[in-house]
Amino acid sequence: MTLPYPLAELRAHLYSAAVCDALDQLGYPHQAPRVPLVPMTVRGVLIGRCKTTLWAEMWHRDPRPYELELAAVDSCRPDEVLICAAGGSLNSALWGELLSTAVQSRGGVGAIVDGAVRDVVKMTAMGFPVYARATLPYDSRDRNRVIDIDVPVEIGGVRFSPGDLVIADADGVVVVPQQVEEAAIRAAWEKVHAENKVRAALASGMSAAQAFAQYGVL
Repeated sequence: MTLPYPLAELRAHLYSAAVCDALDQLGYPHQAPRVPLVPMTVRGVLIGRCKTTLWAEMWHRDPRPYELELAAVDSCRPDEVLICAAGGSLNSALWGELLSTAVQSRGGVGAIVDGAVRDVVKMTAMGFPVYARATLPYDSRDRNRVIDIDVPVEIGGVRFSPGDLVIADADGVVVVPQQVEEAAIRAAWEKVHAENKVRAALASGMSAAQAFAQYGVL
């Protein structure tokens, strides 16, 4: 997919709520999982392409520990975000400092984990954005493993497909289906710049009702 604006520009201007509103306008009202995926390390806006992993809990010794997990990390490309779909599992921490280091060294820009993570202090020091449900000290070996990579996955009933654009910040996580990517990003961009005008009008004393009537943005 070709974005209408460079990723660097999107990271500087867009945020999850604006993209969510744009998707609403396009008839995609369910693109943000209603589960607590919160920033565990650094604040700001994370934007990149989905690199998906599907996880399962396990209760036996793994004969090939970390096999697909490492394959996913080693095949990460620049501007990708590791998506760990684990159904909210709190059986172990699925993500930590060493995986973050490996992804970051390949140009990856963050991780979104539907489960727990660890090494939060070290990942924060790295400046690596990680979103998750919780923290746990347990290693994933013999507790959770990746069972597939680069396949469509779901988090909170929302589908994340490989290559989809994902936006995450303190408000939540939003994924943009590739078939409406260009239209959604253009609409979000326009909304953000319209909001700048509304903000200035409100700060100068215009009423909220007048501002909405004039700009149609709230």
